Amino acid sequence: MDPQARAKAVLGADPAALTALLADLTSPANEARSRAEQQFHALRGSHPDALALSLAQLLLSPAHPSAPIAAVLLRRLIAPSSQSFVYPALSPASQSSLRALLLSAASSPALHRSVSKKLSDTVAELASYLLPSNAWPDLLTFLYKSIASPASPPTLLESALNILARLASHLAAGFPNLHTLLLTALSHPSSADVRVAGLNAAISIIQSLPSAADRDQFQDLLPAMMRALAESLNCGNEGSAQEALEMMIELAGAEPRFLRRQLPDVVASMLQIAEASGLEDGTRHLAVEFVVTLAEARDRAPGMMRKLPRYVGRLFAVLMTMLLDVHDEPAWHAAMLEEEDAGETGSYVFAQECLDRLAIAVGGNTILPVAAELLPSFFSSEEWKRRHAALMTIAQIAEGSAKVMIKNLEQVVGMVLNSFQDPHPRVRWAAINAIGQLSTDLGPEVQNHLHHVVLPALASAMDDFQNPRVHAAAATLNFSENCRPDILRPYLDVIVGKLLSLLQTGSQMVQEAALTALASAADSSQEHFQKYYDAVMPYIKAILMNSTDKSNRMLRAKSMECISLVGMAVGKEKFKDDAKQVMEVLMALQGSQMEADDPITSYMLQAWARLCKCLGQDFLPYMSVVMPPLLQSAQLKPDVSVTSAGPEDENAESDDEGVETITLGDKRIGIRTSLLEEKATACNMLCCYAEELSEGFFPWIDQVTTTLVPLLKFYFHEEVRKAAAVSAMPELLRSAKLAIEKNQAHGRGTSFLKQLSDYIVPALVEAMHKEPEPQICTIILESLNKSIQLSGELFEESHVRSIVEGIKEVIVASTNRRIERTERAKAEDYDSEEEELVREENEQEDEILDQVGDCLGTLVKTFKTHFLPFFEDLSMYLTPMLGKDKTAEEKRIAICIFDDVAEHCREAAVRYYDAYFPFLLEACTNENPDVRQAAVYGIGICAEFGGSAFRSHTGESLSQLYNVIKHPNALDLENAMAYDNAVSALGKICHFLRDSIDASQVIPAWLSCLPIKNDLIEAKLVHEQLCVMLEKSETELLGQNNQYLPKIVSVFAEFDALSRKAMFEKKASSLTAKCLARGGVMMITLW
Repeated sequence: MDPQARAKAVLGADPAALTALLADLTSPANEARSRAEQQFHALRGSHPDALALSLAQLLLSPAHPSAPIAAVLLRRLIAPSSQSFVYPALSPASQSSLRALLLSAASSPALHRSVSKKLSDTVAELASYLLPSNAWPDLLTFLYKSIASPASPPTLLESALNILARLASHLAAGFPNLHTLLLTALSHPSSADVRVAGLNAAISIIQSLPSAADRDQFQDLLPAMMRALAESLNCGNEGSAQEALEMMIELAGAEPRFLRRQLPDVVASMLQIAEASGLEDGTRHLAVEFVVTLAEARDRAPGMMRKLPRYVGRLFAVLMTMLLDVHDEPAWHAAMLEEEDAGETGSYVFAQECLDRLAIAVGGNTILPVAAELLPSFFSSEEWKRRHAALMTIAQIAEGSAKVMIKNLEQVVGMVLNSFQDPHPRVRWAAINAIGQLSTDLGPEVQNHLHHVVLPALASAMDDFQNPRVHAAAATLNFSENCRPDILRPYLDVIVGKLLSLLQTGSQMVQEAALTALASAADSSQEHFQKYYDAVMPYIKAILMNSTDKSNRMLRAKSMECISLVGMAVGKEKFKDDAKQVMEVLMALQGSQMEADDPITSYMLQAWARLCKCLGQDFLPYMSVVMPPLLQSAQLKPDVSVTSAGPEDENAESDDEGVETITLGDKRIGIRTSLLEEKATACNMLCCYAEELSEGFFPWIDQVTTTLVPLLKFYFHEEVRKAAAVSAMPELLRSAKLAIEKNQAHGRGTSFLKQLSDYIVPALVEAMHKEPEPQICTIILESLNKSIQLSGELFEESHVRSIVEGIKEVIVASTNRRIERTERAKAEDYDSEEEELVREENEQEDEILDQVGDCLGTLVKTFKTHFLPFFEDLSMYLTPMLGKDKTAEEKRIAICIFDDVAEHCREAAVRYYDAYFPFLLEACTNENPDVRQAAVYGIGICAEFGGSAFRSHTGESLSQLYNVIKHPNALDLENAMAYDNAVSALGKICHFLRDSIDASQVIPAWLSCLPIKNDLIEAKLVHEQLCVMLEKSETELLGQNNQYLPKIVSVFAEFDALSRKAMFEKKASSLTAKCLARGGVMMITLW
């Protein structure tokens, strides 16, 4: 049959052919389904009008078996976000008919709920396209009549409410009697589904309203919303209740303050659901999720949940009870890899995650008192599950409670260590696991203060051979990660000996754990591990060479990790002979065909990089083997799937543990995280090679640059951007520059460096102002600064302009974030915990501005007076940073930028003195010593280069410098740098503005402050100045009858000792010697 005839048959008056086609589209037979998909796509392209109308016609018979799939396919044809969107291509007549058919189908009294939801989504999709241009007025009439009419059947009412919910942003402002209609729906006398649809519509409307005042008009709906949820539960309809809970969670995350006035009642209701053991786990989990989401909504409602400690305590108790849902499976005790999670239930895993989130959200001051009430009874229980739950709880809340928990370190660690002797193996395992978590979250305090009790306990646990799972955990423990070599060293004999024993006699899981622990011990102890190298390396090498079976892949991968970390620890000379053998094995593996899920791939990438760090330039011969697969991994495309998140796809989430799924609007996005992690690792390794090999990396610069630069905007994975692409940029420039300077660039010269810089720097600038994460923005600025230092002299004016424009955007964004936090601080629930979090976030802003200052300082040093037009443009962004309401760090950074301009632009910068100098004088009295240091340094620079323009500021400058110098605590360590710079500035006034001061008073005052000893750069300059003045035999310096000469000789003697200690260059030492000799002659003459 030709295509036209086939189309005519499928889209004709008899729906049988279309029904058959739709059935084939859902066929489990691949061939039939593929053939049907091709035919459907062909019809969409050749007969869109007939196809859309035929699908709509099927919806007029809601009992038709093809109606549900027809609704889904029609939705894809008329959804603006769909790749199959054909509505604009339909004729006006077809568009009109289609709209009428949809409303007619939605009005059908026989509409089944399974079709109703899909049809509602279809109508809403089309309406979202038409309503902005008011192109579907009939829909508004239909919705109002359906919702307002007491005669509307429940299915129609539910459908209309669901459409209203989807279109809330378009309809909320003008929909008549909206409040009354929602209240009526929420109180529907017979249908739980209508009440839940009313809840959905109410929440969507509330979220769409622009202001808190508008939202507050719907406050009185909240009791009815909670009743709708309760009634679903009371009538045993947990499916509807779970829908309602999911909607409430959405409200809690988006508009938590809407719940503020009735928060105790709402939270109490949710906890009642969570505590109801007779309900399904899924229902209870959603109730818990609601409360945890509220606790986490700190941007919109800071501290709100902390005001309800009683409810936090109830939630905590629920979560600890859920941790009891764990079983003592025999498979767990065998320590077999495939049974790693044996006995763990969904509730157990969910409770762990929620305890972690809750502690982070409310902080240690709230969570630890609650824990202190519950934990003792759990620890003292005769039931192993309760003791086990107590230990798991401590492990989960440690991260969020770290600052408070550290204050009771011995007590917390003591409770856990007591359980090392517990009679039940799973409890002992939980204790070891908890120590591991505490070592990470409370490190290095645990290691520094409690190593004498923790390490012997761990070593003893490795002897638990009857329970391999327990000593596997002991071996895995990375206590040593935050451990200083001097702390670890006394325990190494025992620890390494036990780990070697486990390597020889343990199960595979135990061996893997032992390898991890050995690697960590080597990494932490560094050269102290040389003592054990000869005993350890043969065993690890044997595992690498002999673990060839597929079941041993992770064991072999761990051996690579261990060998490379041991090699780095002991150094090249000790490791080099074994390194050759190891690299031969790695090269053979690299050339073999490995399966996609083989962990060896990722471990090998990291092992190669560590071997490179260990061997340095000796690694170059292996680069031709290493680089091709490494580049291949760095170039991996993200495995992203986008599917509909509509009701018909509610069970479509992947069961694949390697796929992370998020829902955005009506789309469900699945991302294979394992690929992203491999990509991030590869990018990290490329950066490592460039850094380690320097000019030796030059042959790969072209390929690596074109691979990494686009990844500056790789928003799927932070690590790819942060530690890889961003950090690598200056390393690539440095490699190229060194290769050119050392004639190792294969004939390429400065023009290549410029070409490389012209590619990298604009990409960094673009990434800088598009970067959503402040922490990564800081790293980008740091890399940009290094790049300017390396290639700034090759920049064109347009590059400088783009950098300055980008920096302006960064300053504005940072300022706006600070303003948002200031607004948050006005919230009624704002408390000390939230204040601490805001302080930490503002410290991140300070780091951003610090890097901004460094970047601008480098530009000033590079371009000097040519940068002044850009500085003039920037001033309107910098001077507000000097306002009285700004932080000390903001002020310091703005002053430092001006200091750089004054120092490197000299006389040309004088025109900015009037704008900035008053801020410098004011900052001399700032309580922050770093601000004072920047201010007095700037005064000294202006005195040196300002000439006559500075004269009018001399008197006030002297006064402020004296204030800094004579401060009661001026010589305290924290104030010492400000003191030294003030003394240096005073000396510059003495030297450059002698005729503007009373030299007979000021110079002796300056001399009395010498020597300065903390800022060694200023110390050198000051004492060189003293040398020059002494050589000129200046009267004001020597005083009447050379009265100050002994002081001068004393200063030089002290400075000579300081200069020898600090290894100053010969010029300073020779000047000192000369001046000391001069002083000695004068003293003899005087005597």
